[in-house]
Amino acid sequence: MITHLLVALALAAPGGTLADDVKLDDMLAHLQAFQAIADAHGGNRAAGTPGYDASADYVAARLMEAGYTVELQPFRFVAYRQLAPAVLRVHGTDLGKVSTLVNSGAGEVTAQPRRVGAGCADTDFAGFEPGGVAVVDRGRCTFETKAARASTAGAKALIVVNQGGAFDGNAGAPQPIPVVGVDSEQGAAVSKARQVTVVTRTETQRWLTRNVIAQTATGATDDVVMVGAHLDSVEAGPGINDNGSGSAAVLEIALRMATRRPDRAVRFVWWGAEELGLLGSRHYVATLPPEERAKIGMYINVDMVASPNHTFAIYDGDDSDQVGQGPGPEGSARIERAFQDFFTARGLPYTGSDFTGRSDYGPFIAAGIPAGGLFTGAEALKTEAQATMFGGTAGAPLDDCYHKACDDLKNINTHALDVSADAVATVITTFAWRR
Repeated sequence: MITHLLVALALAAPGGTLADDVKLDDMLAHLQAFQAIADAHGGNRAAGTPGYDASADYVAARLMEAGYTVELQPFRFVAYRQLAPAVLRVHGTDLGKVSTLVNSGAGEVTAQPRRVGAGCADTDFAGFEPGGVAVVDRGRCTFETKAARASTAGAKALIVVNQGGAFDGNAGAPQPIPVVGVDSEQGAAVSKARQVTVVTRTETQRWLTRNVIAQTATGATDDVVMVGAHLDSVEAGPGINDNGSGSAAVLEIALRMATRRPDRAVRFVWWGAEELGLLGSRHYVATLPPEERAKIGMYINVDMVASPNHTFAIYDGDDSDQVGQGPGPEGSARIERAFQDFFTARGLPYTGSDFTGRSDYGPFIAAGIPAGGLFTGAEALKTEAQATMFGGTAGAPLDDCYHKACDDLKNINTHALDVSADAVATVITTFAWRR
C-alpha cells in the first residue's frame, strides 16, 4: 500500500515532479546527437570504436555541465569480427554459402579432409595426420571443445557438419585455426573429396572501453537506487532505439535530478559492450567489493524503450506470469509493482517480460540484487492479443530494424519513449524519496 501511495502522490503533484520535468524534445535532442555521432564514425556506436567513445564523451559532458562528478570506468574486452564471408572449395568448386563460427581464426588452408566423428575426445583424432582439415559432426560437445581437440591434433582447419541445413555457431574462445559450419549436403561433398580449401577472414583484438557512472550529490549511500542503460550499438547500425532510447531517457532523468535532493542516492550508469555479452555490467558487478555490492538496494534497467511497433513490458519480478525464468531476487516484485502502478494510474496497458538474461539486469540478478525495468520490444513478432491491447501491427516485429542499419532516428516511436521515460522517472521517485 505504501508503494501505491507514493506513486499516486508523484502522479498527483501539481507540477514539478521528476516525470513532469523530463521532456520528449530534450530526449530527442540526445538521440539526434547519437545519430550525428554514428554518422560521423562509420554508421555505428559499437564498443571499442570511435563512435562509442564519442557517445561516452557526450554523456559525460552533459552530466558534468549539470554538476555531476563523472567516473569513466575502463575495462578491456576481446572482440571478434568477421571481415568477409567464409569460402569452402572442393577441387576448385565453390560449395556456396558456409558459416564462419564466431571466434574462428583467420587463414587459407588447402589440404586433405579427414572425418573424425564428433571430435569431442582425443581418441577421435587417433591417427589424424597433422596438417589436414578435420571434419566433425555437429553435437555431443561444444564447438569450442571440437576446435580445441582439432587444433591440438594438428589440424589446420575445422569443418563442422550439421545433420540438417545451414547453421551459425560460436567457438567459445578465439581459435588459432579457421572453423566453419556446413549443411549435410556440403558435408557429404567434403567427405568424398581428396582436397578442400577453407578460407576465413576474421580478426580478434583486445579493446579498451568505458562505463559512464554518475551519482546524485545527496542521499543515503548505503541503499542506492541504480538506473542503467547500455550505450553501445551493434556494428550494423547507429542503435538509436537499441539503445539510444534508453540512454537518452536515463541521461535526461539524470540531468533533471541534478538539482534535487533524494533521500537515497541515485546512481546512473551507461554500460559499454552490452551487445558483446553484457560486458560492461558484468565487469562492474564483478569488480565491486562485497561491502559495496551490499549497498545497492535495487537496479532498474532501461533497454529499448521506443520500439516502433511497441508494447509496454515490465520485467516480471515475482514470476507471476510463470514464463521462462523464475522470479528476481527479493525486492524485484516491488519494482514491478511500482511500474504497474504507474501504468494503471495513467490508464495505459502493460504486459510482463521474462528475465531472460539478455540485458544488463542479468549480472545484478546473479549477484542477488533486486532488479526490474521496462522494455518495448525487439525482434519478436507482435501477437494478435498485443495488437488489440497496444495497437500496432500483429505479425510484424516489435522493432523491424533491431540490430540493423535502419535503427536510426526514423525508427523511434516518440509516444513509447515519452511514456517510458515518465514511467522510469516516477519509479525512481517512488524509491529515492522516503515519505
